[in-house]
Amino acid sequence: MSDAAIGAAAAAAATLLFEVRGLRASFDGNPVLRIDCAPVTSFESGRLGDLVADLRDTLENFRRSNGFGRAIAAPQIGVTERIIYIDAGEPVAMVNPVIVRRSRKQMTLWDDCFSFPDLMVRVKRNLAVLVRYQDREGRKQELEAEGSLSELLQHEIDHVHGILAVDRAIDSKHIVYRTELERAAKERMEVVL
Repeated sequence: MSDAAIGAAAAAAATLLFEVRGLRASFDGNPVLRIDCAPVTSFESGRLGDLVADLRDTLENFRRSNGFGRAIAAPQIGVTERIIYIDAGEPVAMVNPVIVRRSRKQMTLWDDCFSFPDLMVRVKRNLAVLVRYQDREGRKQELEAEGSLSELLQHEIDHVHGILAVDRAIDSKHIVYRTELERAAKERMEVVL
C-alpha cells in the first residue's frame, strides 16, 4: 500500500463526519485541521462564492443541530484555503484574514468549537484585534473587534493556520466536556439559590 493510500486511510479512520448538502465537515482528529492553509489568489471564478455558500450552509445546519455556532473556517469542510465565514449578527466572509494588531489586554474564557462540539477549552485571547482581509471580490477590508467578536476572529484565523483551541488551552486541566461544565455551573447556581 502506498504512503498516500495509508495517509488517506488514516485520515478517514480518524475523522468524524457531519454531512450537509453533500459536504463533509472535519472534526477533531482529521489531519486537514492541522494544515497551514494557502492564501486565496483567484477571485474571478464562481468557486469562491460557492465555497462561501457551503460554509454558510454548513454553519446554519450545525447551529440548528447543536444550538450553537457563530463561525466556520474552510478547513472545517476540508478546504485548505484561508477563508472564514462569520455569522455573529451580520454575516461576513473573510478571505485571507490576518491579525495586524492585538491589544495588550487579554481575556480568559471558555471556548467551544465546531470541530470538537463536546469539549470546552479555557483559553486566553487578546481583548481587541485589528484584522485585514479581502472580501469575496478581492477588495481589501479592515475590521476592528473587541470582546466576543475579537475572540471569535482569533479562533477562526487560528483554524486557517492549523491551530485549534485545544492548542491554546491554559493547561490540560482546562479542557473539559461541555456536559461537565454545564453540570458544574448548574450545581453552583443551586448552591446560591
